[in-house]
Amino acid sequence: MRAMLQVSATLEIPDDELVERFVRSSGPGGQNVNKVATAVELRFDIAASPSLPEPVRERLLGKRDRRVTDAGVLVLNAQRFRTQERNREDARERLAAFIASGLHAPAPRIATRPSRAAKQRRLNDKRERSTIKQARGRRTWD
Repeated sequence: MRAMLQVSATLEIPDDELVERFVRSSGPGGQNVNKVATAVELRFDIAASPSLPEPVRERLLGKRDRRVTDAGVLVLNAQRFRTQERNREDARERLAAFIASGLHAPAPRIATRPSRAAKQRRLNDKRERSTIKQARGRRTWD
């Protein structure tokens, strides 16, 4: 049985769709930070993933997220922790959260009109501001 990343009760991502690269981390760790590759760079190809349903894929690619490349690959960097395993878990959790955010379609907005009272309040406020600003005008010293 293949290892899977559980996103929700209905959606799993196989591990062979994830590309992990381990690099040296910045931050705390003492001399260890210069020797051990503890940071994780996790890549997931949203555009080519056969595991994602089409509507979810479109919502994820439609997000304006700087972590998604032009080719539709999500790149997550995890280096909060000192161990490779904790950074790996952190990256996988963040990937699951990102995909889960695209599972639910947003409710369509229902267009409404402002009420007559709201229009009247807006116009009254504009009139008051106008009066205040006109009072700031040049004074004539007669």
